Amino acid sequence: MTVAKGPDAFRTISEAAVELGVPQHVLRFWETKFSFIRPMKRAGGRRFYRRQDIEILRGVRTLLHDEGYTIKGVQRLHKEQGAKCLLAAAGGGGADTRPEAAPAAAPSMALAGTPLSDTTRARLNEVLDDLESVKARIDRLLARS
Repeated sequence: MTVAKGPDAFRTISEAAVELGVPQHVLRFWETKFSFIRPMKRAGGRRFYRRQDIEILRGVRTLLHDEGYTIKGVQRLHKEQGAKCLLAAAGGGGADTRPEAAPAAAPSMALAGTPLSDTTRARLNEVLDDLESVKARIDRLLARS
């Protein structure tokens, strides 16, 4: 028999991952990319997430997975507007709708033969940088094996 935790109880990384619907390694990766994600750590490095940590992570997940933001786009949004925009995204209230903070354009624009705008080209370059960073990290991990 498991006892349900209260809404303000600390969550382990496995509990946070289940609640957010993402794998644990994604939470660890986001921690390396977003300096504002700082779970409490106990001896041995065990992570404990507070309610606000979970809500900020929920906002990050919404922006990345549902709204199409890049990692750099979320970093910029947080830098310009703070945690309130992430908390708003977590609550479904949406985030900033300014064109420069909008999600990356769909790649179908380029496939349709439409010329890329400078903004779209910059967003695609951000995505490419993110992918190259992830690939380099995977290569390093595979080299250790």
